[in-house]
Amino acid sequence: MGTGGLGVKMGALDGRVACVTGGTRGIGLAIATAFLDEGAKVVINGRDAAKAQRTLAELGRGDQVHFIAGDVKKKDDCEAIVDGTVAHFGRIDILVANAGGAADFAPIAQLPDEPMQDALLWNFWHSFWVMRRAFNYMIPQQWGRIINISSVEGKVGKPGMSTYVAAKHAVNGLTKSAAKEVGTLGITVNALCPGVIETDIVKEGGAGAAAAMGLTYDQLLAQFAADSAIKRINEVEDVANVAVLLASDIGAGITGSLISIDGGTAPY
Repeated sequence: MGTGGLGVKMGALDGRVACVTGGTRGIGLAIATAFLDEGAKVVINGRDAAKAQRTLAELGRGDQVHFIAGDVKKKDDCEAIVDGTVAHFGRIDILVANAGGAADFAPIAQLPDEPMQDALLWNFWHSFWVMRRAFNYMIPQQWGRIINISSVEGKVGKPGMSTYVAAKHAVNGLTKSAAKEVGTLGITVNALCPGVIETDIVKEGGAGAAAAMGLTYDQLLAQFAADSAIKRINEVEDVANVAVLLASDIGAGITGSLISIDGGTAPY
């Protein structure tokens, strides 16, 4: 994975320790891999220990990468993931709150409480819990990088997707407020807002999202590509490259930003 086009040198994360929630597949795994390529030690989190062991074997990075199991919908697990990173590698410099997603699609008039509560736990509360815990370590060391993985749906409204849209708007608001609080302490807080990317989780849930908008899954992908400036959907590596920039010293001047990685479909 090349990052030279961003002006980030190879080894830009030498000596840093990163934690990536939901890091065993998709965007999270791409970010973890990019961080490893740049010299960081990385903790990846997930719920499936067997899948994680296969991922670690495929990465082949030995002691440079470590897995911590945990369900990010639980506060205690979120705090344990951050604490476990420090216990294993001695510090935490970079936190990527990547775990999250959309699972329930229905018009608001037909939507029970539980899907909204679940979406907020998975996306917003998880981001809040791990960020708050990480600040306990980053503030004393006067250096840190928080990267929340949000979505372009955190900037727009979509019919039938109020659970996901509301949760990602909340993540974006948290990002902007947190950046203001820690900006003088050597800590940056940003959110990456990908558009449609064909990860495993999108393939699993994309049909439901498309149906909520009156489309098939293939039509959803085609529409997103047509609405973009680049006329294609992005890849996970497009997100990972920007994460490397934000995590490095070069990204020190970027904070409180909601960075769209969507090929030019977001309205701002």
